[in-house]
Amino acid sequence: MTTASPHPAPEGAGGDAAPQLPLPVWRPNATADDVPGAVVHRQLATGLLHSTGAPLTVHLTGLGSDAWETAVTQVDHGVALIEVSAAEAVTLRAEWHVPCLGATAYWTPNTDASRWLPPSWIAPRTVSLALGAPVTSLVGAHDRALCTAAAGETAAPVRVGAGVVEESGEFAFTVEQDLAPDGPPMRLRIDLSGRHFATTLRAVTDWWAEGVDHPGVAPAARMPAYSTWYSLHQNVDTAAVEQQAALSADLGIESIIVDDGWQTADRTRGYGHCGDWEPNTKAFPDFPGHVAEVHRLGLAYLLWYAVPFIGRHNDAWDRFKGVILREMPQLDAAVLDPRHPEVRGHLIEKIARAVEEWDMDGVKLDFIDLFAVADPPPAPAGADHDTVHEGVRRLLSDLDARLRRTRPDVIVEHRQPYVGPGLWPYATMVRATDCPLSPAENRQRIVDCRLTAGPLAVHADMIMWNSAETPESVAVHLINALFSVPQISVDLAAQTPGQSAALRFWLGVFRRHADVLQFGDLEPARPDLGYPQVRADDGSTTVVARYAPLPVALPDRDGTDGPGTLLVANADRDPVVLLVATRQERALALVQDCGGEILSETVLDLVPGVNPVTVPTGGLLTLTREH
Repeated sequence: MTTASPHPAPEGAGGDAAPQLPLPVWRPNATADDVPGAVVHRQLATGLLHSTGAPLTVHLTGLGSDAWETAVTQVDHGVALIEVSAAEAVTLRAEWHVPCLGATAYWTPNTDASRWLPPSWIAPRTVSLALGAPVTSLVGAHDRALCTAAAGETAAPVRVGAGVVEESGEFAFTVEQDLAPDGPPMRLRIDLSGRHFATTLRAVTDWWAEGVDHPGVAPAARMPAYSTWYSLHQNVDTAAVEQQAALSADLGIESIIVDDGWQTADRTRGYGHCGDWEPNTKAFPDFPGHVAEVHRLGLAYLLWYAVPFIGRHNDAWDRFKGVILREMPQLDAAVLDPRHPEVRGHLIEKIARAVEEWDMDGVKLDFIDLFAVADPPPAPAGADHDTVHEGVRRLLSDLDARLRRTRPDVIVEHRQPYVGPGLWPYATMVRATDCPLSPAENRQRIVDCRLTAGPLAVHADMIMWNSAETPESVAVHLINALFSVPQISVDLAAQTPGQSAALRFWLGVFRRHADVLQFGDLEPARPDLGYPQVRADDGSTTVVARYAPLPVALPDRDGTDGPGTLLVANADRDPVVLLVATRQERALALVQDCGGEILSETVLDLVPGVNPVTVPTGGLLTLTREH
């Protein structure tokens, strides 16, 4: 059903009374002087119902013009699509409230989110092409979404706010977007279907993907990788990289990512030596020959670029210091302005060399989010784009076309927080942002990324551990990254036999079960508690990772249908795994320790209710159920 109206909706969706204006949300420092020109208020009936049965009404405010029209389309049960188009320039704000009943978490793609319910007066987050994604979800009991909302604008800045209205006990959502006659409309997708929050987020990514042409993901991008960052930092050279590549190949790792240090002899960190992007010839005297040797070992090769940075200790500094968005003295560098064609041309020429001249398989594009400057300066002389997001999109689009001319299956890594769908066409994988030696944080960032990554492969942040770490704890690090592509970043030559065994075993699990782990329906539990249990299911196999002493429900089966294999990875210190069955059945239980050694192989007669099975920390239970 579609309705369109240039005027306020006269009635609510569930009765004859005109919908009431929402209780005003107080925000600090907001004054009448902040409002330009005309202010027009309209109310829009959505046809959706709250959990209480009351109709949901969206309050629209046009700042600066009244020349805009609205339409509402019911796209699914409990889901509506709202579209607002403008005949004149206007800042359009949409606001709606839902009853805050049983709410447990407020989910966003932000990596700094604690999942608390913020107050409504907290400043909204600004989402743009290079920063974040315009989606949010209020989660309630049993992980059901009370409301999931997303905007369709994925390039230009959109301001997304939400929070508890203290005066009414409601939860307010706001989306604000600048509209123009020749620009895209505001498009909002509001989901009150009450489904699992992960299901509603998958529906959002499907919506974003409509019309997006993604080039596909090279197979190596979905297999375990090695990164030099935590293990070597800037101390990279031909010998060190080739040593780790040879050891990686023996473990089944299929790519190596050489990070910062290849472009400079300086080892003091910082980014003052970024911008010229010339190899340190003392460390890498023959880059093409070095890459060929890594290829001979069977690994793909990716090279790191801090794309926005121009460092003070580069020849390029004098050339480009007048076309920057901002200086960052603490990093000894500045952020280039992608609106200028010479800036884009310089970056594309430098980055393309990795593929065209050195025969690399891909690139790691770092710090794209730093292009998202809150108040950019006026476009510099010679700029061919007015807005920064247009310059960023042109840069990445032209770079992608250039790289694919040489290597159609090129691998391109992005990372949080630049995870929005507007960047999907220019990336093949996205990595959880840095959280060294923090397995629980890595898990949460991976899951958050998986929920809205669309067609991209999701990589863990680089996994490292102390040289004296126990094999069980090494396995715990790996299990926390189970639903991603793991990136390993330790000195592989320095591992103990136990550490190596744990690494080899769990990398084998990643590889053998990559399809269900990466493509199965992902269902993370309890975002308010950091996802203490996560499962993926592809119809035949279910994988459950247990990060806390929670019972594991066996997947439902009807006769011979349903998953026949259940894998339970135990990352908790409690070895007693409680399997909860709904009916009596028989299953073969194989228990392995953190290194893959078989501890037991028995037939279990499962009974309705709780069935305890001992699985050591870092170990794996494989349950094969009889038909």
